[in-house]
Amino acid sequence: MTDTLNRRKFLRGSAVVGAAALATPAIAANHTTTLKMQAAWGGGIFLENAQSYVNRVHAMAGSSLKIDLLAVDSVVKTSQMQDAVHRGVLDAAHYVPAYWYSKSTAASLFGTGPCFGWSSQEVLGWVNYGGGQELFDELMGSLGLNVVSFFNSPMPAQPLGWFKEHITDVAQMKGLKYRTVGLAADVLMEMGMSVVQLPGGEIQPAMKAGLIDAAEFNNPTSDRDFGMQDVSKDYHLASFHQSQEFFEVTFNKSKYEGLPKELQSILKYASEAENSNFYWHNTKRYADDLHTLQTEQGVNVHRTPDSVMAAQLSAWDVVVERMSAQDPFFAKVIESQKVYAKSVMGYLNLNQPDYKLAYNHYFG
Repeated sequence: MTDTLNRRKFLRGSAVVGAAALATPAIAANHTTTLKMQAAWGGGIFLENAQSYVNRVHAMAGSSLKIDLLAVDSVVKTSQMQDAVHRGVLDAAHYVPAYWYSKSTAASLFGTGPCFGWSSQEVLGWVNYGGGQELFDELMGSLGLNVVSFFNSPMPAQPLGWFKEHITDVAQMKGLKYRTVGLAADVLMEMGMSVVQLPGGEIQPAMKAGLIDAAEFNNPTSDRDFGMQDVSKDYHLASFHQSQEFFEVTFNKSKYEGLPKELQSILKYASEAENSNFYWHNTKRYADDLHTLQTEQGVNVHRTPDSVMAAQLSAWDVVVERMSAQDPFFAKVIESQKVYAKSVMGYLNLNQPDYKLAYNHYFG
């Protein structure tokens, strides 16, 4: 009889414990944390890319985490986004470091710095495995910013851009009023250009009105969306002014650290997953839109002359030396990048075949 009573008490206790264990996930599952993320994009392919990151987070987090993606200027101006995340006005932002370059020249090194023979893929390798993330976190600490950031989406080299004539010699660029952002502005001023930093949506109207003579934004798809083909017919691909760049996804650090560890991991690893998707998705779109610009919209597409790109590298040398002398942290980041690039690109340059040779073999 005693054994029977004890067994019944055990079973009743087990049922209570089991019910509680089953109830706990159900309660947690019903709680949704919502983050407000503003993007620096009002539409077009970059807003699609931001949404793709958000979709990955939703797919992995289920009902536990939701990101409300807001278009450009929804809450604050693009130039104020980082401060808004720092203060908690926004929970997160999707943009590029060059957009807050005015706070620190070193910011531009995380995406739009000098080319040490590497592409965006290798710069992201430096961020993750060459000490870049640690240096970025150090920069955030020195600026007193309550943010944590992840980087994703390795962009192809950005075109030199749109001009009123075919550029065949660097002398043609001197004195031109030109739009770019970040350290690229310093490089092109060193080459004798007059540089204006404008938001993407203002570039085409400014060129149409004659306020600028030439401009770049980022890629054939965005350029076509902006209508650059309506103000210029000479489009120059390949350049070292911004030969590598990627997105920064930044979160309010207090908000991020207050999330469960698994949700923190989802925000981080969704960023890594977006790397591959961006490259596969965007390069095909860029290729298709470049074809449309050439065949349907009368654009003359040129490859920027090697002489112009050599002049850009020389200008980068001057800018880097000047900035390094002014800012020890800038010099520290440059040295870290050089160590990584020399090692990794030394291997890749020896190992990679000449892909252009194979392309020409089949397609001419």
